[in-house]
Amino acid sequence: MIHFPCFRAPIVRLLSLAAAASLLLPVTGLTPTRAASRPQPVDHALARDVKVTVLSTMLAGNPNRGTGEWGYAALVEVDGRRWLFDTGARPETVLKNAAELGIDLSTITDVVITHNHDDHTGGLLTLRRAMQAKNPAALGRAHVARGIFWPRLNANGSDDNGLLKDRAAYEATGGVFVEHAAADELAPGVWFTGPVPRTFPERNWSGARVLKAPAGDLEDNVPEDASLVIDTADGLVLVSGCGHAGIVNTVTYAQRVVRDAPLHAAIGGFHLFNATDEQLEWTAGKLKEAGLTYLLGGHCTGIEAVYRIRARAGLTRKNAVVSAVGSSFTLGKGISALSIAS
Repeated sequence: MIHFPCFRAPIVRLLSLAAAASLLLPVTGLTPTRAASRPQPVDHALARDVKVTVLSTMLAGNPNRGTGEWGYAALVEVDGRRWLFDTGARPETVLKNAAELGIDLSTITDVVITHNHDDHTGGLLTLRRAMQAKNPAALGRAHVARGIFWPRLNANGSDDNGLLKDRAAYEATGGVFVEHAAADELAPGVWFTGPVPRTFPERNWSGARVLKAPAGDLEDNVPEDASLVIDTADGLVLVSGCGHAGIVNTVTYAQRVVRDAPLHAAIGGFHLFNATDEQLEWTAGKLKEAGLTYLLGGHCTGIEAVYRIRARAGLTRKNAVVSAVGSSFTLGKGISALSIAS
């Protein structure tokens, strides 16, 4: 039996637990994250060439090569296909960082938006308009999960949904949102999770907003939070924006819907910067059980959290690193940390 520690945090109950659960995918049949010594047989193609390059996070990796911010974005490249994963916070951060890193975003047609918060959506319009001038199809298709456009009311009654306010403007450029209600394979071996079932009570959200869901008012637990999962011969590569669904929940779901394989790499934000020691200990233990080999933790993961997970999971400064703008993970090669985090 798995025991999850009781994390002390206020919980707002605006609807019954049954109503809240109806907003997420069924959890029946899910099994706890566990170690798998070898990837299991697959009935779909595996990704072979994988590279993830960070374009927005708190730290700049090398002098004169990018600016840090509270936000997240990355370039995901798999077997010749490319996706922009989130768009950073400030309108021009990713645009400028990509230019300084020598990365051309104009050939990318698809964007992945992990959730509605403006530190992940802030650059969408600027990037679409700038790249559209070079290629009309650039960044013209945005993959999102069900629920991302539901209003989020703050204490003043104003809507804090960072993407909802930009939806019409993006669509006016000819951009199209593709809303996913469940996990979908975007390309061979590349999966968009859609909404992630909350199997374990990883409370990785603020709880400060009211979600105006079709079923009624709920505490905003960011039900649309989604990630990319890349299936490789070495195991699963997880790319996360903020991890509001919980990294263990996301890995558990990925092992169910993609493949029951080890977690080879976890890249991105995992919202552990304010986690308790107890929560970090549990999370690191579960990641170790899942087979975690590489961690490139940035944005809201927290610097101390990366170090705690590194120690608990038995990793080293070569394969568990605080990410910086320009840092990258390459399948078969590992992490390029750059100056600040090496």
